[in-house]
Amino acid sequence: MDNKFDVKKLIQISLLIAIEVILTRFCSIQTPIVRIGFGFLPIAIIAMMYGPLSAGIAYTIGDLLGVALFPSGAFFPGFTLTAFLTGIVYGVFLYNKPKTWPRIIGAVLTVCLVLNLGLDTYWLSIMMGKGYLALLPTRIMKAALMIPVQSLIIGIIWKKVVIKFVKVSHA
Repeated sequence: MDNKFDVKKLIQISLLIAIEVILTRFCSIQTPIVRIGFGFLPIAIIAMMYGPLSAGIAYTIGDLLGVALFPSGAFFPGFTLTAFLTGIVYGVFLYNKPKTWPRIIGAVLTVCLVLNLGLDTYWLSIMMGKGYLALLPTRIMKAALMIPVQSLIIGIIWKKVVIKFVKVSHA
Protein backbone atom coordinates (compact mmCIF):
# COMPACT_ATOMS: atom_id res chain seq x y z
CA MET A 1 0.00 0.00 0.00
CA ASP A 2 1.47 3.38 -0.89
CA ASN A 3 1.09 6.53 1.20
CA LYS A 4 -0.88 8.35 -1.48
CA PHE A 5 -3.64 5.75 -1.23
CA ASP A 6 -3.61 5.93 2.57
CA VAL A 7 -4.05 9.71 2.52
CA LYS A 8 -6.82 9.44 -0.06
CA LYS A 9 -8.59 6.79 2.03
CA LEU A 10 -8.23 8.89 5.19
CA ILE A 11 -9.65 11.98 3.45
CA GLN A 12 -12.59 10.04 2.00
CA ILE A 13 -13.42 8.43 5.35
CA SER A 14 -13.07 11.80 7.13
CA LEU A 15 -15.48 13.45 4.71
CA LEU A 16 -17.97 10.63 5.14
CA ILE A 17 -17.67 10.94 8.94
CA ALA A 18 -18.43 14.67 8.63
CA ILE A 19 -21.47 13.87 6.47
CA GLU A 20 -22.59 11.28 9.05
CA VAL A 21 -22.41 13.85 11.86
CA ILE A 22 -24.37 16.40 9.82
CA LEU A 23 -27.03 13.89 8.74
CA THR A 24 -27.41 12.50 12.27
CA ARG A 25 -27.40 15.78 14.18
CA PHE A 26 -29.13 18.15 11.76
CA CYS A 27 -31.13 16.08 9.28
CA SER A 28 -32.99 13.71 11.56
CA ILE A 29 -36.14 13.62 13.63
CA GLN A 30 -35.26 13.21 17.30
CA THR A 31 -37.56 12.18 20.14
CA PRO A 32 -36.49 10.83 23.54
CA ILE A 33 -37.16 7.26 22.35
CA VAL A 34 -36.57 7.35 18.59
CA ARG A 35 -34.21 9.08 16.14
CA ILE A 36 -35.06 8.77 12.47
CA GLY A 37 -32.25 9.93 10.25
CA PHE A 38 -29.84 9.15 7.46
CA GLY A 39 -26.50 8.94 9.28
CA PHE A 40 -26.38 5.24 8.42
CA LEU A 41 -25.64 5.97 4.76
CA PRO A 42 -22.06 7.32 5.00
CA ILE A 43 -21.18 4.45 7.33
CA ALA A 44 -22.61 1.88 4.93
CA ILE A 45 -20.54 3.47 2.15
CA ILE A 46 -17.36 3.31 4.28
CA ALA A 47 -18.16 -0.33 5.06
CA MET A 48 -18.64 -1.19 1.39
CA MET A 49 -15.47 0.60 0.30
CA TYR A 50 -13.06 0.01 3.19
CA GLY A 51 -14.37 -2.84 5.33
CA PRO A 52 -15.86 -3.60 8.72
CA LEU A 53 -13.13 -2.23 10.97
CA SER A 54 -12.83 1.07 9.10
CA ALA A 55 -16.61 1.50 9.22
CA GLY A 56 -16.82 0.57 12.91
CA ILE A 57 -14.07 2.99 13.87
CA ALA A 58 -15.50 5.71 11.62
CA TYR A 59 -18.97 5.41 13.18
CA THR A 60 -17.42 5.46 16.66
CA ILE A 61 -15.52 8.64 15.80
CA GLY A 62 -18.63 10.17 14.24
CA ASP A 63 -20.71 9.35 17.32
CA LEU A 64 -18.12 10.80 19.70
CA LEU A 65 -17.69 13.95 17.56
CA GLY A 66 -21.45 14.40 17.33
CA VAL A 67 -21.90 14.08 21.08
CA ALA A 68 -18.99 16.43 21.81
CA LEU A 69 -19.86 19.11 19.25
CA PHE A 70 -23.67 18.92 19.18
CA PRO A 71 -24.97 17.24 22.34
CA SER A 72 -28.65 16.32 22.25
CA GLY A 73 -28.83 14.54 25.58
CA ALA A 74 -26.63 12.70 28.01
CA PHE A 75 -23.71 10.70 26.62
CA PHE A 76 -24.15 6.96 27.03
CA PRO A 77 -21.33 4.65 25.87
CA GLY A 78 -23.77 1.90 24.92
CA PHE A 79 -24.86 3.89 21.87
CA THR A 80 -21.22 4.31 20.85
CA LEU A 81 -20.83 0.53 21.08
CA THR A 82 -23.90 0.13 18.88
CA ALA A 83 -22.38 2.57 16.38
CA PHE A 84 -19.15 0.54 16.24
CA LEU A 85 -21.08 -2.72 15.79
CA THR A 86 -23.22 -1.14 13.06
CA GLY A 87 -20.14 -0.38 10.98
CA ILE A 88 -18.87 -3.91 11.58
CA VAL A 89 -22.18 -5.46 10.46
CA TYR A 90 -22.38 -3.40 7.27
CA GLY A 91 -18.78 -4.33 6.47
CA VAL A 92 -19.25 -8.05 7.15
CA PHE A 93 -22.24 -8.17 4.80
CA LEU A 94 -21.05 -5.79 2.08
CA TYR A 95 -17.25 -5.43 1.93
CA ASN A 96 -15.56 -7.19 -1.01
CA LYS A 97 -18.82 -8.92 -1.85
CA PRO A 98 -21.41 -8.29 -4.55
CA LYS A 99 -23.79 -5.55 -3.43
CA THR A 100 -26.93 -7.62 -4.07
CA TRP A 101 -30.34 -6.79 -2.68
CA PRO A 102 -30.34 -9.86 -0.38
CA ARG A 103 -26.98 -8.78 1.11
CA ILE A 104 -28.10 -5.18 1.55
CA ILE A 105 -31.41 -6.24 3.11
CA GLY A 106 -29.60 -8.75 5.36
CA ALA A 107 -27.25 -6.04 6.62
CA VAL A 108 -30.12 -3.62 7.23
CA LEU A 109 -32.24 -6.28 8.98
CA THR A 110 -29.35 -7.15 11.28
CA VAL A 111 -28.63 -3.51 12.09
CA CYS A 112 -32.27 -2.48 12.53
CA LEU A 113 -33.54 -5.54 14.41
CA VAL A 114 -30.56 -6.74 16.44
CA LEU A 115 -28.66 -3.50 17.07
CA ASN A 116 -31.20 -0.66 16.85
CA LEU A 117 -34.29 -2.47 18.12
CA GLY A 118 -32.57 -4.90 20.48
CA LEU A 119 -29.44 -3.24 21.81
CA ASP A 120 -30.45 0.44 21.59
CA THR A 121 -33.78 -0.29 23.26
CA TYR A 122 -31.86 -1.95 26.07
CA TRP A 123 -29.60 1.11 26.41
CA LEU A 124 -32.67 3.38 26.48
CA SER A 125 -34.32 1.26 29.17
CA ILE A 126 -31.20 1.65 31.32
CA MET A 127 -30.96 5.41 30.71
CA MET A 128 -34.64 6.20 31.15
CA GLY A 129 -35.41 3.72 33.91
CA LYS A 130 -38.30 2.37 31.85
CA GLY A 131 -39.04 -1.25 31.14
CA TYR A 132 -37.63 -2.70 27.94
CA LEU A 133 -41.06 -3.91 26.82
CA ALA A 134 -42.60 -0.49 27.43
CA LEU A 135 -40.21 1.06 24.90
CA LEU A 136 -40.66 -1.60 22.23
CA PRO A 137 -43.90 -0.55 20.46
CA THR A 138 -42.55 2.83 19.30
CA ARG A 139 -39.19 1.32 18.42
CA ILE A 140 -40.81 -1.50 16.44
CA MET A 141 -42.65 1.10 14.36
CA LYS A 142 -39.34 2.88 13.69
CA ALA A 143 -37.69 -0.39 12.62
CA ALA A 144 -40.62 -1.25 10.34
CA LEU A 145 -40.28 2.17 8.68
CA MET A 146 -36.49 2.22 8.46
CA ILE A 147 -35.83 -1.29 7.10
CA PRO A 148 -37.23 -0.60 3.62
CA VAL A 149 -36.01 3.01 3.63
CA GLN A 150 -32.42 2.09 4.54
CA SER A 151 -32.35 -0.88 2.17
CA LEU A 152 -33.54 1.19 -0.79
CA ILE A 153 -31.29 4.17 -0.06
CA ILE A 154 -28.15 2.05 0.42
CA GLY A 155 -28.85 0.02 -2.73
CA ILE A 156 -29.70 2.99 -4.93
CA ILE A 157 -26.85 5.21 -3.69
CA TRP A 158 -24.34 2.37 -4.16
CA LYS A 159 -25.50 1.52 -7.67
CA LYS A 160 -26.13 5.08 -8.93
CA VAL A 161 -23.54 7.22 -7.12
CA VAL A 162 -20.76 5.40 -5.29
CA ILE A 163 -19.79 3.03 -8.11
CA LYS A 164 -19.37 6.03 -10.45
CA PHE A 165 -17.36 7.90 -7.79
CA VAL A 166 -15.07 4.90 -7.24
CA LYS A 167 -14.48 4.52 -10.98
CA VAL A 168 -13.64 8.22 -11.35
CA SER A 169 -11.32 8.26 -8.32
CA HIS A 170 -9.40 5.21 -9.59
CA ALA A 171 -9.01 6.61 -13.11
